[in-house]
Amino acid sequence: MNRLQDRVALITGAGAGIGKGVARRFAAEGASLWLADINAETCAAAAHEISEEFGVQVGYSAADVSEHAAVQTMVDAALAHFGRVDILVNNAWGRRPGAKPGFAQVETLSDLDADWAWRIGAQSALWAMQAVFPGMKQRGWGRVINMCSLNGVNAHPYSVDYNMAKEALRTLTRSAAREWAAHGICCNAICPGAATEAYQKFATAQPENAADMLRMNPMGYMGEPERDIGGAALFLASDDCCYVTGNTLFVDGGSHINGVPWLPKQK
Repeated sequence: MNRLQDRVALITGAGAGIGKGVARRFAAEGASLWLADINAETCAAAAHEISEEFGVQVGYSAADVSEHAAVQTMVDAALAHFGRVDILVNNAWGRRPGAKPGFAQVETLSDLDADWAWRIGAQSALWAMQAVFPGMKQRGWGRVINMCSLNGVNAHPYSVDYNMAKEALRTLTRSAAREWAAHGICCNAICPGAATEAYQKFATAQPENAADMLRMNPMGYMGEPERDIGGAALFLASDDCCYVTGNTLFVDGGSHINGVPWLPKQK
């Protein structure tokens, strides 16, 4: 307990799913939190829930991290409230508002959707990392955790926008790890497998593919955001991570070992 006592964590996409699960795990270990999400209502609800349950300080703000100004405003708000950000978790992702439903294919990916994916999936993390870097460097301690994806590592079909953004984010993570190691800042990536709201939506729409994926998962189940993904993130956010940087941690029940049959039916 209290492995993150006196630490401040900023988590994007924290209103639900993995972001909320990580926030809850950090709070259980004594961290103060700044939560950000594009959905102001879910973000506020998560903040109030976590503050009440764990008795930690939790601030929050609505933030569309696809916009540079919004990311800077988010970080400025966290710094104004707590005076520091020790741990940054870049987790936010979502399809472009107004985008056509369905899958993203290489030959039909529009400039609008490609640009959105780059901004929300990779540039948003870069902007946030740049904004928190001066304080981390000054204190000689920092943790950056970027949520990437096995979809990108394995180049799964029909999610090219997501794949390329997440692999760009993984490269950014490794590059920052190399440059910032001298300042005591550890940067690592997690490729998670979790039963989030987004996964449940996929499993409902593609039950056969979801079942095939579970059969190929050595542990036979999709992870729980707080326990499974949050536990790994806790290690990467803690003092125990002081000699671990530039890594990609697959927190997926072993799905990455032989791969999974991601091949959703196109409608």
